[in-house]
Amino acid sequence: MPLALLALAVSAFGIGTTEFVMMGLLPNVADDLGTSVPTAGYLVSAYAIGVVLGAPLLTGLGSRIPRKRMLLLLMALFTVGNLASAFAPGYGWLLAGRVLAGLPHGAFFGVGAVVAARLVPDGRQARAVATMFLGLTVANIVGVPAATLLGQHLGWRATFMVVAVIGLAAMAALARLVPQIPREAHQDVRHEIRALGNRQVVLGLLTAVLGFAGVFAVYSYLSSMTTEAMGFGESSVTLVLALFGIGMTLGALAAGPLTDRALRPTLYGSLAALSVVLVVFPFAAHVKWAALVMVVLLGAVGFMTTTPLQMLVMNKAKDAPTLASASNHSAFNLANAGGAWLGGVAISAGWGWTSPALVGAALAVAGLAVAVTAGVLDRTPGTSRIVAGGTAVRDERKAGVH
Repeated sequence: MPLALLALAVSAFGIGTTEFVMMGLLPNVADDLGTSVPTAGYLVSAYAIGVVLGAPLLTGLGSRIPRKRMLLLLMALFTVGNLASAFAPGYGWLLAGRVLAGLPHGAFFGVGAVVAARLVPDGRQARAVATMFLGLTVANIVGVPAATLLGQHLGWRATFMVVAVIGLAAMAALARLVPQIPREAHQDVRHEIRALGNRQVVLGLLTAVLGFAGVFAVYSYLSSMTTEAMGFGESSVTLVLALFGIGMTLGALAAGPLTDRALRPTLYGSLAALSVVLVVFPFAAHVKWAALVMVVLLGAVGFMTTTPLQMLVMNKAKDAPTLASASNHSAFNLANAGGAWLGGVAISAGWGWTSPALVGAALAVAGLAVAVTAGVLDRTPGTSRIVAGGTAVRDERKAGVH
């Protein structure tokens, strides 16, 4: 694999760390700024809002900028957002800093996924994209626990300072390792918007919103489930979150080659497996060893959906994949917000701490239904099918993908 993928993975590591670390720092931030934990919780939503708004906006504004320069500009904005968070004088300024840090998230992964796919030969593109995403999964194993521990001992501002340093290191790696990627002659915002209107792209984004919401319905409350349902002490929360991150990494490693081999079957299989794991989760949660196994499986099958969905929208957007790719991350963050909200509704209704898993199972089944519907529509006579490598195939049986 090209060294440029390492630069993309380092960038993803920094982004993943700042995205999820706030969940572990909420009590510290609330105490320091004199607000409540629920109010501080809006800082998590602020980042997601930045992602949702920034993905289409910054991708559109940067459509004529060479991809390498765009990656550097986005990582610079990410670094500034984390510095603004570190030096925020009050809650309102920190809220603004979180939105600013979230703005480049979707656009960076959108452009980065296109660059990663261009760096390798056909047939290895999904593996290249999955390698970039490994930085995001490793952040959940190492970055988030370490940054949370740092914030608890040296203050939450120190955490965002360190993330800003990671951003600077990522910029240096991008500048040195990523080659210049020629801009396509047709690369402009209007062309990208037209590609985004493709029916298969829309169905792919809807699959991401519904399917991945099933993961976040549980992940958002995993800390509370650890102590309230699984019977572990508070000191075990970091371990459980790290196990989820290990599962995510295993899922990313498996998703790349599987998606290169058969895109839609990988998507169907991961969503079906996610549905099963979420149904079993409430029953296994009360047996400690089984609960830990289910946490790893949830991370694995949940994250296995990301690479095929990313490749699907990129392929179906054909010659203008950047905006579709970035919008996929807006979809994932809508899934984050929607899954967390619906999981919270279930808990507030008195259905128990593990009830979000059943809500998540219903969402995963809905995502699978949309994905299967999209697959059926894609197999209509006379319609070419695009597999992970980007080749249009008229005869699907000859392509070996069903």
